[in-house]
Amino acid sequence: MSVDVVDLREFYASPLGRQARRSLAAAMRRAGGLPDDADTVGFGYPLPVLDLVLTANDRAVVLMPARQGAIRWPRQGANRTALTEDDELPLATGSVQCIVMMHVLENASDPALVLDEVWRVLVPEGRLVLVAPNRRGLWARFEHTPFGNGSPFSRGQLSLLLRKARLTPANWQGCLDFPPIRLRWLLRTYPVVDRIARRVWPIFCGAHLVVATKRLYQGVPSRQRKERRVALPAMAPQSARAGSSRADGNRRDGV
Repeated sequence: MSVDVVDLREFYASPLGRQARRSLAAAMRRAGGLPDDADTVGFGYPLPVLDLVLTANDRAVVLMPARQGAIRWPRQGANRTALTEDDELPLATGSVQCIVMMHVLENASDPALVLDEVWRVLVPEGRLVLVAPNRRGLWARFEHTPFGNGSPFSRGQLSLLLRKARLTPANWQGCLDFPPIRLRWLLRTYPVVDRIARRVWPIFCGAHLVVATKRLYQGVPSRQRKERRVALPAMAPQSARAGSSRADGNRRDGV
């Protein structure tokens, strides 16, 4: 079941959600960040990360799944959000340079169709920045966070889905390495715990952040032959009627 957009907004406004925002943004910066001079499309609910990573949002739009709902973004200026179906994006083929997808894949009824649609709208060598909950992490086991809803993924499962959709993973980062506990005195230690745990037990991170690129595989064109040989049988049996008609013709010719 997908998380409502109001619940997402309230979570990231909470003390635990603010720590999660910082961890996600730090992982995205380690993966290379987002290009400011490229058309960026946010898919799902990537607003907490976009607000921290994007220095200019005049070339970014956000598409939110209809089952989740949508809210206004950014707070200042014209609205740049729209509702859509997760497997039918209202974008032209090969029109987007970068997609940031968050809180989508784990809630999709068919993740393969969603990734196929992402591949369609990306330009060749376009980038997908995907955030998905880790099956081994603690965050997938607590329902008071958005990462505890839907179906989490292991790194192998996520890599297989991406490769089947012709998206090649290029950079993997772990994030949310601290436990999703809401005790205020413990929240102060989470930045330090996040840095230490990322080196000690990275396989138990709360979420995967992977950067994948769109690949176009082309076959070698075959040459067209000018002449085409047609195989014929060496000895073609003839019917008695055909033989008799040929013999009658020979008699008429005086043979």
